Amino acid sequence: MTIFRPCIDLHAGQVKQIVGGTLSANPSNLQTNHVSKLPAAHFAKLYKDHALYGAHVIMLGPGNEASAREALAEWPSELQVGGGITDANARQWIEWGAEKVIVTSYLFPNATFSLDRLKAILEALGGDKSKLVVDLSCRKQADRWIVAMNKWQTLTNMDLNEESIKVLEPFCSEFLVHAADNEGLQRGIDEALVERLSQWCTIPVTYAGGGKNIEDLEKVRKLSHGRVDLTIGSALDIFGGENVQFDDCVAWNKKQEKSSV
Repeated sequence: MTIFRPCIDLHAGQVKQIVGGTLSANPSNLQTNHVSKLPAAHFAKLYKDHALYGAHVIMLGPGNEASAREALAEWPSELQVGGGITDANARQWIEWGAEKVIVTSYLFPNATFSLDRLKAILEALGGDKSKLVVDLSCRKQADRWIVAMNKWQTLTNMDLNEESIKVLEPFCSEFLVHAADNEGLQRGIDEALVERLSQWCTIPVTYAGGGKNIEDLEKVRKLSHGRVDLTIGSALDIFGGENVQFDDCVAWNKKQEKSSV
């Protein structure tokens, strides 16, 4: 079943919603949709109170560790954490209370995929792939999707396709896919990508990028036959959006859970 997966995006220690494609080393390029006055722990408690499992906390650059740990302390062993995860700190984040760690850039030294690094981070987690999520955030190039790293600014040598999914699936328990060109724009999801993900993946996968209304949950459900989950960020009222009510997302999940019984 397709469910709503919430997020907590952290930038410079604050909960923000940004236009994903504008993240870079130059702060003047950053386009921000919303900066919350509330701490990360507030949103962790909100998700806990509404039983919204599978939420991801993404640290976009430095200065976010304290905020991420506060969120984990609010809902231990139920939040996924990503951003700067390596074989050196993966186990530490689990010990700090993360349910799973999310890895991207570490797997691509010099923008080239390293199977050895994937094996190393899994080894750091004691070989427990249930603790590992691989982030395959991507940018579209013609009719291909290319995995992107370094705040989605650097294209790697990996195409996101059935072949790469088959290589990665034995080492992780989930995929997280941000469509970076759609992220934060509220102009609609990448329907073709959602459909392909449902065909390629045999483990859980969450799509993020472009969600603009509550109907997108139904759209993803139909496109993926219930195999892909959806994260909505900038359009949500709790993040300053006007088009999606948080309560409607909670109601959607409850409806899906009832229908699956």
